[in-house]
Amino acid sequence: MSAQITQELQAFGFAKVIVVLKSDASNASASSIKAGIEKHFVVSEYSQTASLAASLDLKTANPAFRYYPNLGVALGTVNRESLASLRADKDFVGSVSGAPQISLIRPAMVANAASSQKKNWGIESLKVKQVWDAGFTGKGIFVGHLDTGVDGSHPALKNAIASFARFDALGREEKPAPKAKDSDEHGTHTAATIAGRTASGVEIGIAPEAMLASAEVIEGGDVVARVLGGMDWAVGKGIKVLSMSLGLRGWWQDFLPLTRLLRARNILPVFAVGNEFAGTSRSPGNYAQALSVGAYDKNIQMADFSCSQRFNRKRDPLVPDLVAPGVDILSARPGGGYQLMSGTSMATPHIAGLAALLWQAKPHATVSQIEKAIFASCTLPANMSMERGNRGVPDAVKALAALL
Repeated sequence: MSAQITQELQAFGFAKVIVVLKSDASNASASSIKAGIEKHFVVSEYSQTASLAASLDLKTANPAFRYYPNLGVALGTVNRESLASLRADKDFVGSVSGAPQISLIRPAMVANAASSQKKNWGIESLKVKQVWDAGFTGKGIFVGHLDTGVDGSHPALKNAIASFARFDALGREEKPAPKAKDSDEHGTHTAATIAGRTASGVEIGIAPEAMLASAEVIEGGDVVARVLGGMDWAVGKGIKVLSMSLGLRGWWQDFLPLTRLLRARNILPVFAVGNEFAGTSRSPGNYAQALSVGAYDKNIQMADFSCSQRFNRKRDPLVPDLVAPGVDILSARPGGGYQLMSGTSMATPHIAGLAALLWQAKPHATVSQIEKAIFASCTLPANMSMERGNRGVPDAVKALAALL
């Protein structure tokens, strides 16, 4: 049993769980799936849903569970008896895991950008321009971006957002869809690193013609419901890459089934590894099934804050999988300006953007082919240990050649 489930049952008498449905069950209608699994969940007046609704004065029912059809996943509340019946369900239930509250990976540094700064140095470092010159700018590729939101009025982003959604404190999608807005600064920065357009001579985006399906899912409230809602929504938009700079400190297996689901839908999960220094890392970036990203600086040296860890497993034992530009990264700031941020959150969108370039070059590629091409392009610098940088620094030109 998941440690999260055990702890919650001991502490509260009930627990929140993520249920991955059997693949054949996902082919059934939403109404029949809901009817089939509803009996396994319980409503509690002391649950997070009930507490949030009361504290925020939200007039809403207290649902025992929510169903996410594009993922084939349910999120709900159980007690010991209903958990046993859920696990015994051979018709609908594939796996049951906990639902720990993930958090944003905050930048290690935020600073004002000098007015003379006109370029994200990561573009040159990854040799992205040569791929643009070959005709690949991410055009036609949808990238999922789950973060604090995004300022859709920013000159670098106003033509980059194909869809925007906001998931409220209970994880419900707000309708009608609001204007693209950032509840913080983090989301605008990461979004523009993926697909920011050149505006007033400032060049920041790795895939400047890719389109974003961006959602505000964090921070605060029922974060798991918000993130699952955002993932389900983004999958429904036809994304090829999912960029997330959020996670749990340490090893938590609970989101592993979701990462597997993304790959099964031919979506590349690109996740930040965390900013808590060596010997630590974050889930879901910890998983072998994710493409986890660490950070390096302008001197191609490992950023001291960038997480790294070795796991006791035969497949892909080291995280991160590779490193990308993540120190003093120039990108968009809500309100129309630009600023510098450092963190693995800044490195991650570089790789999401690179994947978009490659998918434009080979639209029918599988997620494994895109990932293998990126890995094949990597070189470990002499001044960077494998324990910290793993495969090392990718090269967009080599990745394109490896793919084609």
